[in-house]
Amino acid sequence: MKELATELDRLRGENLLRTRTLLSSAQQIEPVINGHKVLSFCSNDYLGLANHPRVIDAYVHAAKRFGVGSGASHLITGHHESHHALEEELSEFLGCERTLLFSTGYMANLGLISALTDRETCLFEDRLNHASLIDAAVLARARLKRYAHRDTHALAQALKAAGEADKFIASDGVFSMDGTVAPVDALQDLAQAHDARLVLDDAHGIGVLGAQGKGCTEGRHAVDTVLVGTLGKAFGVFGAFVGARTEVIEWCVQRARSYIYTTALPASVAEAARTALHLIIEEAWRRETLREHVEYFRDCATQTGIPLTDSETPIQPVVLGEATAALKVSRELLDEGLLVQAIRPPTVPKDQARLRITFCATHNRTHIDRLVECLARSCAESAARPQPAVGD
Repeated sequence: MKELATELDRLRGENLLRTRTLLSSAQQIEPVINGHKVLSFCSNDYLGLANHPRVIDAYVHAAKRFGVGSGASHLITGHHESHHALEEELSEFLGCERTLLFSTGYMANLGLISALTDRETCLFEDRLNHASLIDAAVLARARLKRYAHRDTHALAQALKAAGEADKFIASDGVFSMDGTVAPVDALQDLAQAHDARLVLDDAHGIGVLGAQGKGCTEGRHAVDTVLVGTLGKAFGVFGAFVGARTEVIEWCVQRARSYIYTTALPASVAEAARTALHLIIEEAWRRETLREHVEYFRDCATQTGIPLTDSETPIQPVVLGEATAALKVSRELLDEGLLVQAIRPPTVPKDQARLRITFCATHNRTHIDRLVECLARSCAESAARPQPAVGD
């Protein structure tokens, strides 16, 4: 076994050691982090619902009625009428036959993939998929085959080569570190042509993308697509769900270990999520404002020379290359009162360390102007300075 202290020293020397910031306020665009109020551009609370009064009221009211814990797994005594109501409302919203709640998105992917695949399954995954989808393939012992990011031609060739084997395609809907969107139409067509089942983890899309907030499958033939979504991002709450045909959901109830063997979400969380869903449906202005923020930022960034990727979503990466450079710019921004986290390997590939900027509907243009001004200055200085040796 490796000496852990030595390995930690190595990570520290390579600027890859992860540390936690301490939040001491509500989740909002101006939180108190490590004792200081900052302007944050790194939350997944895209619609600003995590601290919304109606969501809070729903949570508090339900906690007073039903208590603060569910007390058991869904299959014992933990499945509350609030869970059932939320599942039905999510199904209606997304156009799925049924929906099944999980405690986290990670658990949803582990449970779903391990329930539906086995050693005989060829599982095709985008190379930039979330870690939970990769880990799910390993847990299921499926024959994992990864294709280049969004490369549907390579996927088509691999599917063809798999012949009559049981085939399964899994992809993020919106890729969490790049902000790119899966080629949903092409994936659905390939799944149908090659008799494969398609799973889309649209954790960063549902609630955010589409005129109605239904995510990357809005307006597409999604009935045969298995959707995975989260309640912890656009919904501003906690938990996750799988939406699919009835037989898929029923099989997950029977076989998804991360569903069967864990405590159910508190009923109060489900009630808060129901209220958040109503706000997502009722207040389309939040998505429109978010879209306008992204367009405005990209226009300003282009004018000031900030390096951008092709993302059109609220996830806007600024790729700086070396971990040292990303950390340096992140710290300079924090000195200016702006919280933008540096993302480093192994979360992203080597030499692709970046700032991961995310926008919220409750930001305004003054906030964005401040970000652009500070970011342009730090990026220009970073490009001009020589890169220090590893460990400096």
